[in-house]
Amino acid sequence: MSMRLTQQRSCQTEMMVLGRLEVNGDIVHLGRMQQSADEPAGAPREKILNAPFLPVLIATSMPVLYWFQERLPDQGLSMAFRSADLARGQWGGLFTSMLLHGGWTHVTMNAVAALAFGAPVARFLGRGLAPLAFVVLYIASGVIAALGYGLCHPGSEAPLVGASGAVFGLIGAATRLMGGHGRVSPLLHPAVLKASAAWMGVNLIVGLIGWAPGAEGARVAWEAHLFGYVFGLLAIGPLGRWFGSPPDLRPGGV
Repeated sequence: MSMRLTQQRSCQTEMMVLGRLEVNGDIVHLGRMQQSADEPAGAPREKILNAPFLPVLIATSMPVLYWFQERLPDQGLSMAFRSADLARGQWGGLFTSMLLHGGWTHVTMNAVAALAFGAPVARFLGRGLAPLAFVVLYIASGVIAALGYGLCHPGSEAPLVGASGAVFGLIGAATRLMGGHGRVSPLLHPAVLKASAAWMGVNLIVGLIGWAPGAEGARVAWEAHLFGYVFGLLAIGPLGRWFGSPPDLRPGGV
């Protein structure tokens, strides 16, 4: 009974986060109980967690790293990025800051978002050195996000932590895959423009209000989110041409 309730909660959580996968969530759950009437005998069943390895690895690494961060003498602040580091020629924080977080709520939100939006991007990048391309996209989004934030706040000594910039890069990339049937949607496609306006509208409001779950009084670096999102939105174009899987040409194929 306990296992069944756990599976149900897992599917409900996936529906809340991914929206479009709620049907798949139900299929996964029901598939554990009985086969569909028209499913051939012996057909392979869908996995409960049908997500690519890399997004799962990134998502699970976040709480693990934060557990270690809490036990550091300085809570990891020496590895945070500060805008003033750019003038000092210290670039390490651009990379290490995305390994840190400001609290368990903060790290949980980023982990869930990395899994939710990283999964479709990782599935799409399925040719050649696609795994390396996905990792580069994620890290580069985080670096560009932190760099953009630093350019917006020159000389600031306020520490910047979090993988949100990298995660917003995945969100930007996933936005251009919506309804593309295995293709990257044009940058100026109405659906891409509407989704981008919605994402950045919420991002700007949260930044101006200065509150978000897990922020705990800290300033929300909405500029970093913006730079990460735009980078992912642009980068998925060439990455799709070089490493994208062949599009699904079947009628109604997704």
